[in-house]
Amino acid sequence: MSTRFRFIFKSRLPSNGKPMHTSQQKSVRLFHRAKILALITIGYNIVEGLISVWLGLADETVALFGFGLDSFVEVISGIGIYHMIVRTEGNGAGQRDAFEQRALRITGFAFYLLAAGLVVTAGISAVEGHRPITALWGVVIALLSILTMGVLIHMKLKVGRALQSDAIIADAHCTRACLLLSFALLISGLGYELTGIAGFDSAGSVAIAFLSLREGREAFAKARNLGCGCSPGQN
Repeated sequence: MSTRFRFIFKSRLPSNGKPMHTSQQKSVRLFHRAKILALITIGYNIVEGLISVWLGLADETVALFGFGLDSFVEVISGIGIYHMIVRTEGNGAGQRDAFEQRALRITGFAFYLLAAGLVVTAGISAVEGHRPITALWGVVIALLSILTMGVLIHMKLKVGRALQSDAIIADAHCTRACLLLSFALLISGLGYELTGIAGFDSAGSVAIAFLSLREGREAFAKARNLGCGCSPGQN
């Protein structure tokens, strides 16, 4: 057997030395794609969080600042999701392990803390009649987030259905929560830019706080293996 042939033959063998079936190769590719999508989600949320917090402080918009903090909490959630995909690839579906449960509890607590902080800040801003310098960047970031999350949801659903993985499909449905947050920021920013009414920024903060509270509740439910509440019957 030539050296070249032995190399090609060996490269198509898994670690156990047995040839992979076409279905196995497809499954490996799909899990690889699922992990890439999870990493893209984490990376995007880090960048989005940094830019949103910075611009939120610069433009004095509570809604954009809160949106940025929410993105950082989503990073913690995303790390847990990536771990879940790796676990599912190796062991199949099953109960969440200690790392996932810990990440979910930290995520839930962070969402609750964020929601409380946003409500208090929005209340103070409303009483003092605080007006953002501009909400234009909030509109831009919200539109970009809606586009990005929409594509990620579509691709996650496609991979999850191909793998028949309830966990990945549930993750895709839960990603829709990010879309709702983006729409809340978009409506808040457009409302302020079009009318100049300061209350739109506070209202956007309260909406983001409400959605963060709901995400926190879902995170604690998932930590107890009660499902994510994003899609009936999904875990």
